[in-house]
Amino acid sequence: MNFTQMHERLRPELLRRIQRGTLSVSLLARQTGFGQAHLSNFLHGRRQLSLEGLDRVLSVQHLTAADLLPVIQLSGDPPVDRESSSVPIVSHAAALFEPYIRSSTVHSMLRLPAGVLESLHTRASNSRRTWQRFVAVRIPAADALAMYPLVLPEALVLIDRHYNALAPYRPNRHNVYAVQHGSHLMLRYVDFQMHRLILRPHNTVFPVDLIEVMPGEVPGELLAGRVALIVNEP
Repeated sequence: MNFTQMHERLRPELLRRIQRGTLSVSLLARQTGFGQAHLSNFLHGRRQLSLEGLDRVLSVQHLTAADLLPVIQLSGDPPVDRESSSVPIVSHAAALFEPYIRSSTVHSMLRLPAGVLESLHTRASNSRRTWQRFVAVRIPAADALAMYPLVLPEALVLIDRHYNALAPYRPNRHNVYAVQHGSHLMLRYVDFQMHRLILRPHNTVFPVDLIEVMPGEVPGELLAGRVALIVNEP
């Protein structure tokens, strides 16, 4: 990864933290000693930081260069061969908000047969195409109940973050999406009507949820992605 690539990976990570409310430009300015205008220009791609400045930002945000690298394989995992591929298993927050999955956020790896990932086609918004595509999350019992028995407690689900369009992947079949509801990740069938996302459970005992889509917002940006595979472990 070269100097320019480090900038391009650091920007979305800082913007993600600002979006989540854990960072602000003014706080970053106090931490680093840089002016707010200087940092704002960096965050909006109008200028770069010096090598010393980049190192200072990484230090105050407790990041390393390795954290900016996309995860392909964890050390200690069996080597990936032609008969399998691996996807990082991450927290719900990482699946929702982190464009690039850092090594420190990976719990373990989901091994899949060769060809599974390559066979999936995409339908992504422009902003989402730059994200690391596949992640997996574990669904605790309380979150699985609304999608029972399609999703069982402690299931692993594979999320394709390059499919955030509200369009059927297969004709006459509803997609299951991982949806951002506040700061929480939910699995639901999703429709869009009257400026609202309609989140429908598989288990009809549970209520239908509505999310208001504000003017200027793109509905698909509230979707982490399409659930491409559900692994209901015994």
